[in-house]
Amino acid sequence: MTARIVVLISGQGRNLQALLDACADGRIDGRIAAVVSNRADAGGLQRARDAGVVTRVLTSQDYADRASYDAALAEVVDIYAPDIVVLAGFMRILTPGFVQRYSGRMINIHPSLLPRHTGLHTHQRALDAGDAEHGATVHFVTEELDGGPAIVQGKFMVQAQDTQETLAERVMQQIELKIFPQAVAWLAAGDVALVDGKVRFRDRVLDAPLSMDAVEGRFR
Repeated sequence: MTARIVVLISGQGRNLQALLDACADGRIDGRIAAVVSNRADAGGLQRARDAGVVTRVLTSQDYADRASYDAALAEVVDIYAPDIVVLAGFMRILTPGFVQRYSGRMINIHPSLLPRHTGLHTHQRALDAGDAEHGATVHFVTEELDGGPAIVQGKFMVQAQDTQETLAERVMQQIELKIFPQAVAWLAAGDVALVDGKVRFRDRVLDAPLSMDAVEGRFR
């Protein structure tokens, strides 16, 4: 059964575009039913419209607090009855109630080698810490910020000439645009699941996230 996917965004939507492309050409057995943004000026909204995908905007200014915003967001998301909810650069901290509502169905991509550098400014923090390696992680979303069980992680060596900007671009091009659609494809196919707080990949429970070696050729 083709998975129904709702994607939440805040920005330009480069990861969203990778998901749109992978759904369109059949690498993901899924259909993006809607793209929802908390910013009316998010560039990813136009990417979705260009692909014929429904878009919705909910700005936080229209709500009294995080709880009321997330309640409204859940109402919108539920219209599209998603099997999978994808956070693709959605720059809001979600309330426990929202997270629990989509437990096991919601994944996020974070631009660091979690558990290192949760939160913001990950590339500069990797440089400041003198990290030898840097990358990105796809994980299930739990109530702990960027703390859910990791599905897949990609990394590379930090180079002496790297800056915050070059790291950001390298992480996006070399890692994120590959592991994110792959993770969504696995989830849509039932190859990945959250079971008792741990990631199950096909017939085994993972002790550590999958690496780039597990990414199939069609996503490389």
